[in-house]
Amino acid sequence: MNYHQEKKFTDSWFFKWFLNNQAVVAVLITFLVFLTLYLFTKISFLFTPIISFIAIIMLPLVISAILYYLIKPLVGFIEKRGVSRTTSIFIVFAIIIALLIWAVASFIPMIQEQLTSFVENLPSYVRSINVEANKFLDSPWLANYQEELEEMLSNVSTKAIDYAESFSKNAIDWASNFASAIARVTVAIIMSPFILFYFLRDSGKMKEGLLKTLPTRMRRPISRVLGDINKQLAGYVQGQVTVAIVVGIMFTIFFNIIGLRYAATFGIIAGFLNMIPYLGSFLAMVPVVIMGIVQGPIMLIKVLITFVIEQTIEGRFVSPLVLGSKLSIHPITIMFILLTSGSMFGVWGVFLGIPVYASIKVVVKEIFEWYKRISGLYEEEVLVIEGEEKAKDVE
Repeated sequence: MNYHQEKKFTDSWFFKWFLNNQAVVAVLITFLVFLTLYLFTKISFLFTPIISFIAIIMLPLVISAILYYLIKPLVGFIEKRGVSRTTSIFIVFAIIIALLIWAVASFIPMIQEQLTSFVENLPSYVRSINVEANKFLDSPWLANYQEELEEMLSNVSTKAIDYAESFSKNAIDWASNFASAIARVTVAIIMSPFILFYFLRDSGKMKEGLLKTLPTRMRRPISRVLGDINKQLAGYVQGQVTVAIVVGIMFTIFFNIIGLRYAATFGIIAGFLNMIPYLGSFLAMVPVVIMGIVQGPIMLIKVLITFVIEQTIEGRFVSPLVLGSKLSIHPITIMFILLTSGSMFGVWGVFLGIPVYASIKVVVKEIFEWYKRISGLYEEEVLVIEGEEKAKDVE
C-alpha cells in the first residue's frame, strides 16, 4: 500500500468511525473478552485434568508463597551480614522451628483447655441463650408481634431440624470429606518446607529462566510486570499478616480486660479471620457476641464497645500505617471482589481473590499502556497533558 492509498484509507469513514474510535474499540475488546469466556465454558471439560492437578498442588504452593514473602526479608537481612544464601535460609528455618515449639508449648495447652471447657459447658450456654431469648420475647413492647415471632421461631426450628437430619444422613460423606481434607493438609504441611526452600534459594534463577524463554523485545516489559506483581503480593501478604497479628493481640488484651470467657482463643480466631479484609472482623464477631449473650446483657454491651474501639484503632492507625495504599484498590472494589470470588470459588476465592485481582490489574495496566502507545488513539490526550505541564513550568 503506497502513501496515497494509505492516506485515502485513513481519511475513509470506516477508519474514522470504527478503527480510530475509542468507544468502538472498547466495545470490541469487551465483546472479545466475553466471547472468550463463553467459549471457555463450552470447552471447560478439556481443562478438568489441569484443574484437578492445580487443586492438588494449590495448598502447598499458597502456604509456601505466603511464607516466602514473610521470610524473604529476614533471609536477605542475614545474607547481607556475609552469610551465604543457603545458610541464611537454614538459620531462618531454625528460628521458625524454635518459635513453633515455643508456641505449641505455650498456647496449644491453653487453647485446648478453653475449647474443652467450651464443649463441656455448651448445654448450659444453650439454656442461657434460651432463657435470654424467652425474656426478650416476653417483653411488653413485643406483645403485638407474638404471632409473627412464634411463626419465625417455628420456621427456624424446622430448618434446624432439617439441617440436623441432613447432617446425620450425610455423616459418612462428611467424615470422608473431613478425612480427605486432613490428608491434603498433612501433605501440604510436609511439602511446603521443601517448596519454600527452593523458592527462597532459586527465585531469582526462576525469573531469569522464564525471561530467557521469551523474545528479546518482550523481556523488559515482562520483567517489569513480574516485578510489579511481586511488589504487590509482597506488600499485601506482609501487610495483612502484620495487621492480623496486631488485631489478634488487641482483641486478646481487650477481651481479658472486660472479663470475656475464652479470651485468648477468641482473640487468636479474630486475628486469623482478620486476614480476610472487611468480612473477617464481622465473622469473628459471631462467636464472641454469642458468648456475650451467654454472660449477660452487660457483657454483650462490653463486647460491642470493644469491637467499635478495635475497628476504630485498626481503621485509623494500624491499617494506614502498615498497609498504606500499597494495592491502590478502593474498598468497594475489595468488597465486590470478596463477594464474587467467594461465591465462585469458596474459601480459596475469599483468601486469593484480592491478590489475584491485584496481579491481573498490573497485567491489564501494562497491556493498556502498550495499546495506548501503538494505537495512536490517545495521542491527543497525551498532547493536552504535555501542554498543561509545559504551561505550569512556564508559570
